[in-house]
Amino acid sequence: MTALGRGGVEVTSLGLGVAALGNLYTPVGDEQAHATVQAAWERGIRYFDTAPHYGLGLSERRLGAALREYDRADYTVSTKVGRRLEPDDGTGDDLANGFAVPATHRRVWDFTADGVRRTLEASLERLGLDRVDVVYLHDPDDHAEEAFREGYPALEKLRSEGVVGAIGAGMNQAEMLTRFVRDTDVDVVLCAGRYTLLDQSAATELLPEAVRRGVSVVIGGAFNSGLLADPTRRPTYDYTRAPQELLDRALRIEEVAERHGTTLRAAALAFCSAHPAVASVLAGARSAAEVHDCADQFATPVPDAFWRELRATGLLPPEEPS
Repeated sequence: MTALGRGGVEVTSLGLGVAALGNLYTPVGDEQAHATVQAAWERGIRYFDTAPHYGLGLSERRLGAALREYDRADYTVSTKVGRRLEPDDGTGDDLANGFAVPATHRRVWDFTADGVRRTLEASLERLGLDRVDVVYLHDPDDHAEEAFREGYPALEKLRSEGVVGAIGAGMNQAEMLTRFVRDTDVDVVLCAGRYTLLDQSAATELLPEAVRRGVSVVIGGAFNSGLLADPTRRPTYDYTRAPQELLDRALRIEEVAERHGTTLRAAALAFCSAHPAVASVLAGARSAAEVHDCADQFATPVPDAFWRELRATGLLPPEEPS
């Protein structure tokens, strides 16, 4: 277990992201969702990340239900604020937002102090918990002023009151996360898709700044939404069809991995976890089989010769750790 920032909240080096349990793209049954969390527990995973956004609260409800059989002191949960759920008429579905659930609620962007507290209270109710360990400001890309002026101070107050243990921001970009690291007292930032075998943009400023300031980084999107999991099967990159240039690059990296007796998935996870700023890597899974595969790949050694060849051929910058 690794402590986040300078606080007492700890996470396992491999965590489970449960967006898929909110019916991301396609439905997942309740039993399958429960088995997914159970498999993670069996493999030693004790850090679980969710959000109201994931399936209009379904992910939180399912995660909370699955964790009830375990001692609360033995696991870490993070959720997010910034999208407040308001009841809707329930007609239609939420597929436009990526989730195969009925449109029972609508999302309202809200990074106000009141919105942060109300959103967290609703998350606790769905999770069936009296506290969560980590709260992230979720995707404040277009709401920077409100997030810094109201959202962050609200989280800081919740932390000082002992309502949450650690606070931060979670985004699909590195630039604003760097600002959070520099200008606030966050414990951790969640950076999705910007530190992978295909995109090292977080290495320019975010990760070095996090090391300097003692802020932890959690990496999401290690597989870039599918391309690095299996580039041969209708691959997606950042949740859209993968550009041919990146597909070709992923296939080349996969060839190198196979030549060195490892896998692309193992290399993708190992790359993310190697940087000294990184406290945990979140693996998204929608079944017990996917959890077991991720845990197996995470535990698979990746030969030094593989990294040397990637650098020698320009598939990885020479300065990147691995």
